Amino acid sequence: MPGSTDSSTKAMGALTVGGLVVVTAYTVALGSNGWLWFGWVVLGLLTLGMIATRSNT
Repeated sequence: MPGSTDSSTKAMGALTVGGLVVVTAYTVALGSNGWLWFGWVVLGLLTLGMIATRSNT
């Protein structure tokens, strides 16, 4: 159905938000780590790609 998201897309979104929380907590506690932020950006782009492909089908 157009405009709806399936459970895998919702799980990926939850993982992305959880990852943001973890990376932010790590940065506050131990200092910035560029590789963690890079990984989170890649995860976020993958999530956006999944959402875009689901909404177009």
